[in-house]
Amino acid sequence: MYLTTLDPISRDFDRIVRRAVGGAVSHGGSGYAPALPMDTVRRDGEVVLRFDVPGVDQDKIDVTVDKGVLTVSATREEAKTEGENPVVRERLFGSFTRRVRLSDNLDAEAIEASHHDGVLEIRIPVREEAKPRKITVGAPSEAKELAS
Repeated sequence: MYLTTLDPISRDFDRIVRRAVGGAVSHGGSGYAPALPMDTVRRDGEVVLRFDVPGVDQDKIDVTVDKGVLTVSATREEAKTEGENPVVRERLFGSFTRRVRLSDNLDAEAIEASHHDGVLEIRIPVREEAKPRKITVGAPSEAKELAS
């Protein structure tokens, strides 16, 4: 396993919401839509995390890694126009944080991040020693000779 989500606040919030609404709210089976939804994919030699950050300026996104924990923080500010009176407010504003524990198999020193069209993409290389490698199978006599 390369990643472990580490977000106790979201976990507790999820539990409270499920108890309050009796599980009526659903988003991918988790019970609610997290403020920073994330997809993770494994590509050849790297793990890629993608976070939805629509309406967040690049300078309002902070990505840090400390002791194997990747922290993504974003602030979405509400644009207020004089004379407007909100009727329905479903969009979330404020500061959001998501923490992900990184495996020792990932190279936290070589993380790269980019932001385009409301998606923050973080690329984390897999360490060379953790990459799959081909093992040559030899005859039993060859294995004994190599061990000598």
